[in-house]
Amino acid sequence: MVRKLKKIILDTLFPISCLGCGKNGFWLCGECLQKIPFRREQICPACEKEVTPSGLLCGSCRCQRKFQLDALVSAVSYENEIIKKMVHNFKYRFVSPLSVPLAKILIKTLLLQDSPLPQMIVPVPLHPRRLRWRGFNQALLLAENIAQNLTPPSKIPVLDILERKKFNKPQMEVKNYQQRLENARNIFTFQPDVEQNIIEGKIVYLIDDIATTGATLEECAKVLKGAGAKKVFACVIARQTLKK
Repeated sequence: MVRKLKKIILDTLFPISCLGCGKNGFWLCGECLQKIPFRREQICPACEKEVTPSGLLCGSCRCQRKFQLDALVSAVSYENEIIKKMVHNFKYRFVSPLSVPLAKILIKTLLLQDSPLPQMIVPVPLHPRRLRWRGFNQALLLAENIAQNLTPPSKIPVLDILERKKFNKPQMEVKNYQQRLENARNIFTFQPDVEQNIIEGKIVYLIDDIATTGATLEECAKVLKGAGAKKVFACVIARQTLKK
């Protein structure tokens, strides 16, 4: 009932119109979707310097063996104004239907890559307090849309199996690079009732909306790799840049 009331209020205050051109009835119309420039080149998720195929770790970072995340694919630049509007409305104005066009953007980018298809898709979890406040986990909505539409007609299993151990400050509110790394350190684990061997030997896509340092994704990858995941590929709508 509360969610229905919230939706009625939001629809009244923020009627549906394309965030690109203002056309009524769409959050993102087909024409504006086509205008969004997708990233064809990806960079190493660790050093953020080397251009690598499908966002894989570069040779130097692989040799260091410090990173659990195998690759990070970012769909578009966060500097794109339409993307900024979409993500802001999705997360902070609780416009959950935006998960559909945002997932389309992610799927288009994933199909441009040469990455192996996932056997499972895992969303980055929200803390229960933040989940109650927002009413939905944006990463889970994206994951479910991707799972349904990446390899139709078959659906890839979505496993909402991770949890946050503590209520940390949102990464967007932490401006310092090193502080962001510390803010995300060791905050994830498996949900208590999950059989961890469910991902053993599996290729996993880890889904979130925005990445900056990649610390949140790396911490999730540590947990998944610790339970035997074969590969963990992170997929996000956009990646912000932040000085180290």
